Amino acid sequence: MQTRPLGASGMKITPLGIGTWAIGGPEGNYNWGPQDDKDSIAAIHMALDLGINWIDTAPAYGKGHSEGVVGRALKGRSPRPYVFTKNSLAWKEDRVIFNCLKAESLRKECEDSLRRLQVEALDLWQVHWPNPDPDIEEGWAEMARLQKAGKVRWIGVSNFSVSQMRRAQAIAPIASLQPPYSAIRRDIEAEILPFCAKENIGVIPYSPMQAGLLSGRMSKERVENLAPGDWRRNNENFKGPKLSRNLALQDAFGRIAARHGQPAGVAALAWVLRRSEVAGAIVGVRNAKQVEELAPALEFRLIPEELREMEGFLPD
Repeated sequence: MQTRPLGASGMKITPLGIGTWAIGGPEGNYNWGPQDDKDSIAAIHMALDLGINWIDTAPAYGKGHSEGVVGRALKGRSPRPYVFTKNSLAWKEDRVIFNCLKAESLRKECEDSLRRLQVEALDLWQVHWPNPDPDIEEGWAEMARLQKAGKVRWIGVSNFSVSQMRRAQAIAPIASLQPPYSAIRRDIEAEILPFCAKENIGVIPYSPMQAGLLSGRMSKERVENLAPGDWRRNNENFKGPKLSRNLALQDAFGRIAARHGQPAGVAALAWVLRRSEVAGAIVGVRNAKQVEELAPALEFRLIPEELREMEGFLPD
């Protein structure tokens, strides 16, 4: 299967990686509603059987639950995929999540992630959010120390600006950036993607189908029936004029994808993967059927005529 290098890390990853936010279940500040762990494990196994070689998770997804599910799903699997996780969203006995980049907190997070994932070293450890901003240098320096200690193989960032990446680079190299990127949200094209290309920082976007809006399965009726705790209920992209515009974009992707016998989501993923700076896109899944439906995006690519056709439907 085709792979792409992840920056200067030496890792070569498949164009799609499995995202496990929804797999974390209903606990946490932002969640996707109830989730069956059996479905989650089946989805991960299906992805591995199809050749996908990396999984992205985080402690904040279900307050450790997602990492635990990934650890159980990978037990006994050979070859093992790369496992990427994150830090900086912590919690104490009260279970309230807060931002923290203090060295002591990161050391604890690292050990907790190693235990839940049942691994000796984290393949990629990322700062989930650059908050609090004044503590970026302290947190990144500690991550570099843990990398030298062998607890972590590579370190990366998520949701960072160019200026924040420059501050981190002054301390230690950045292997990767995980930003939001889709046909609906294109702001990284102006500065961030060119910077990453120049600095050889691998880019692994999340939400390439904009939380399901470009999957081919979304409709106004489905939005109205989202689970009460689903974070998308309060997101502006799922409301009013923006929802109508986004569904029209989904339909445009759907028309192109249908010519190839594929759902809209496959075309939406191909649109993100058209950029040479993108090493691979993170695809959130909840069951094996979703993995099967989107797996053609591992190889499907939009031709220049189709990309030009989409230009008229894309937001600025």
